[in-house]
Amino acid sequence: MSNRIVITTDYLRPGDTVDTMLRDRGLEPVYLPAGGTRTDDEKLALFEGAVGAIAASEPVTRAMLAAASSLKVIARAGVGYDNVDADAAAEFGIRVCNTPGVNHHAVAELALALMLACARRLNTVLPAVAEGEWPREAGTELRGKSLGVIGYGPSGKAIAALGVALGMRVLVSTAHPDSEQSSGIEFADFDTTIRAADYLTLHSRAGKGDPIIDAASFAGMKSSAILINAARGSLVNEGALVQALKAGEIAGAGLDVLHREPMVEDNPLRTMSNVVITSHLAGQTLEARERAGVAAARAVIDVLDGKTPQGAVV
Repeated sequence: MSNRIVITTDYLRPGDTVDTMLRDRGLEPVYLPAGGTRTDDEKLALFEGAVGAIAASEPVTRAMLAAASSLKVIARAGVGYDNVDADAAAEFGIRVCNTPGVNHHAVAELALALMLACARRLNTVLPAVAEGEWPREAGTELRGKSLGVIGYGPSGKAIAALGVALGMRVLVSTAHPDSEQSSGIEFADFDTTIRAADYLTLHSRAGKGDPIIDAASFAGMKSSAILINAARGSLVNEGALVQALKAGEIAGAGLDVLHREPMVEDNPLRTMSNVVITSHLAGQTLEARERAGVAAARAVIDVLDGKTPQGAVV
């Protein structure tokens, strides 16, 4: 039986904690980081001879899984697994696992950072200062504003708590309210939440249907509102967002995720002065990476040992 474990997550490296865990189990980590673009042949051969994989966010297609005859488990070192064709994995008997609960504080902190950057116009101030200027435009405070939170999983709960601590009115739209554990938080329906929000932050799972934030959503929001998305690019109709920003239906956006990543050169969001964009960094802290890598490695080991892994989604 093969003992090959393909690792495409670029921050996992030989000699780290994950590498040691796998080797101590008698496994052979093979590092094929997801940098640049793979050819079709390289994609089909990616998991050749591997029994397990710790995968980055690049697409793992049906064709790739069909070619992986010995693969038994794919673990995502993160929460999202929509890049993996889970239906095909189930058909081929391949377990798919994610690592929930490892990066929610990191995600919430970056969502807060995007809110602050938008409120204080840092995306225009910082470059101006670097060029020798000294802009003194007035920003706005978060205290007293309304924070709308869509989704109430770990990161949604974390950003809601931060909003309460900052003196914001916090409204949460979720199918799973938890009033007993949510002091200072109001639960509301989706439409009420987006209408009331000065800052609307998304913390939902990616769905298989249409985006949850579309042209109708923007039409219902305050013209002074800021959209924050540090969850999934697929949650937002990006074309509708561009039009809403151009038309002044909303005031700005802070985005850590996009439909196409890395950002394509002709994406109109790139040049908008009221948009702050970061490079899918929400879960990328040293602490979160360590937790995610260890959890993914543990899932791989558990599956190969015939145990039920934590975070199994298939």
